[in-house]
Formats: sequence, structure tokens, C-alpha cells
Amino acid sequence: MKFLRTVSTRRLLATIVGVVGAIAAGAAIAVAAGGSGPVPGPASLPSAIHQALSAPAAQGISARITFTNSLISSDDIQGRDPLLNGASGRLWWSDDHQLRLELQGDNGDAQLVVDNGSFWVFDPTSNTVYEGKLPADEQTGQTKSDRMPSIAEIQSNLEQLMTHLDIAGPLPADVAGQPAYTVRVSPKHGGGLLGAAQLAWDASNGVPLEIGVYARNDSNPVLALKVTDISFGPVSSSVFAISPPSGAKVVTVSTPSSAQAAVKPAERTQHTRVTGAAAVARHLSFGLVAPSKLVGVPLQSVSLLSSGKSPGALVTYGQNLGGMIVIEAPQQSQSAPAPSSGSGGQQGLSLPSVSIDGSSGQELDTALGTVVRFSRAGITFTVLGSVPAVAANDAARALAAQTR
Repeated sequence: MKFLRTVSTRRLLATIVGVVGAIAAGAAIAVAAGGSGPVPGPASLPSAIHQALSAPAAQGISARITFTNSLISSDDIQGRDPLLNGASGRLWWSDDHQLRLELQGDNGDAQLVVDNGSFWVFDPTSNTVYEGKLPADEQTGQTKSDRMPSIAEIQSNLEQLMTHLDIAGPLPADVAGQPAYTVRVSPKHGGGLLGAAQLAWDASNGVPLEIGVYARNDSNPVLALKVTDISFGPVSSSVFAISPPSGAKVVTVSTPSSAQAAVKPAERTQHTRVTGAAAVARHLSFGLVAPSKLVGVPLQSVSLLSSGKSPGALVTYGQNLGGMIVIEAPQQSQSAPAPSSGSGGQQGLSLPSVSIDGSSGQELDTALGTVVRFSRAGITFTVLGSVPAVAANDAARALAAQTR
């Protein structure tokens, strides 16, 4: 949460899109369906899932891909970035859990490389490399249980999910020349602006083949990673033997496991989570702003963020994706902004300005939600939620009014 309180606009933009894109890349290779290749026979969803889980693991994957991003309108940002504007590229994955994703953009190629328990991501627009270690269980590949669930167990788990989600499928399809099953999942209630997610996987070997994220009332995905060519088989280790560009700025990213490992076990067990408005307020250097309702949405919880020199507060309103989160932190002293252009001198990215009750702020309006950030009375507020921009702005103005 410290990252959310102190992150720059440029990194906030890239992180929001990059996280979603990285999840899509790590979990599946998204592709365009509707070809003329083989189609599997009809199957129930529990049987199709069981078949996928039982299939032999692929030795490796090589693919040419196209990443499409309509999450953020091109009218709302300035600058070009393969993560934010979309790009074509390539993907490789090996059976020893090495991964390389390359997206070609106007200002250079964005790269994600995972190898030997470490990862690095190169952002060409800011000429920055983000590097770190994977969580320990991801490095070793250990799992809590390798037992294959039965069809009955899968059915039971699906029934629990279906109390919260609508699940349609599996629909037999041809996905990039591979026989595949497609499933669409959508929230039953409290989904905010999220409409659905769609997933397809290879019916023969269980490899995920499609993932798409859809906004409410939109038939086109706002995020899609599509393969134009795919092959299965061993991938040469030389594909992953690349290094970040020399001269790039390096930022070390601490993963939750590495951060926890640096804390002694006794210190972890003694840490007490601080919750409740009164308790949290006693730890803050500023006056907590947590009205019982925010634009008609009831207060849900108040938690302390960090126990360092400048703790903040996490205030939530409502439930599920339809709710809103407010992060409050001490306002930092103003300093000269760092250049946001890449090494090639291209124009950096910037967000539209917005006036919040007379205070200047910034707004990120996306198809899946809105982020508004502004400072008032020594407090920096970040309002975010899967809500339209007008709702987030109304919430921000209501908070600003509380500081008068």
C-alpha cells in the first residue's frame, strides 16, 4: 500500500495496465477465435476442466502475439507506450518455468523475463528496468497438493463459485487452429464496471489459449492478448539469455514474500493490525477523514497503512467491486517533477487534470474504473473504484468538503 500512496503518475498508469497484462500473459495466451480448424466434442464444464488438468504438460510454447488495450482512451493520455497503447510481439515459455514476453512499441520494445526465480521488466518509455525475486513457493514450484481433483470435487467447487458468478460454457471452438473450450464468467452482483472475463484452453493438452476482460455493456474486450501463430515444443535456453538494456534506470521491486522474509518471525507474530476510525486516527499525523457515508455509500472499514514514520489510512465504502477505496496519506512537499520521457526523447505520459473543490488533482478514467488523486489540508487523497468518473469525482469532492 505504500506504493499506492507514493507512486508517480507514470508508474501508477503503467502498473494498473501492466499488472492486468502480466496476469493475462502468465495465466494464458490470448488468441482470436473463430477459425476453421478442429473443434472438440461437447463436454460438461467439470469434465472439460478435469480433462485439461489431467493432460500432459507442454514442453514449451512459442507464439507471436498482439496485445490490444482499450482500457484507457487515447484522448486521455499523451505519449506512446506498448503497455498502454497496445502492440504486437512474441512470447516464449519453457517447461522449467522460464517466461519471456516482448511487446514492440514506437519507443522501443517492452520486455518481461522470468528466469531462475527472478524477474525483470523493461519499460522503454521511461527507460526503466523493474527487477525482483519471485515468491519462494513460485521459485521452487512447490504446491500444497498435487492430487488431481475428481470431477465431483470440481463440480462442488463450481457450485460454490456460481453463488457469486454466472458461468457460461464450455463452448467447443477452434482457437488459433487448436481444438478448444471457451468459458465466459461474469459477476452476479456488485461487479462495478466489470462485465465479464472469457477464457479458452486447448482441449488436447490443457494449455490456456484465451483470456479477455470485458467492461459492462461492451461486446469487445478492453484488454486482450492475442496469438497470431503458436507452436508447442522445447524452447532453446538462449531465448531467455538476455539482459536489460545498459544505461536504463533500475528499480528493485520487493515482493510480499521477500519483504516478509526480512522480518523476524517473532516480529511478524507481534504485529497487530490497527482497525477502526478512532484507533487509526491516533496513529496519523493528519486528521482522518472518514464520514459514515460517502455519496450515499456506507462506510465499511478503516485500517492503518504502514507503521513507519508516515502512516496512512485505508478507508473502504460499500462492498465488492461496486464499492470505493480511499487512501489517505500525509501530503509530500512539492519538488520538481522528474522527466517522464524515454531515452529517445519522446514525450512522456501525463494524465488529465481535474478540479476537486478548488484543489488541482489528476484523474485516470478507464473502462473498468476510475482513480482520482488530489491534495487538500495537508492530506493526499486517492479515490479508486470500479465506478464511473462522475461517481469518483463526486466522492473526491465530498472528502474535500470534509476538510473545510
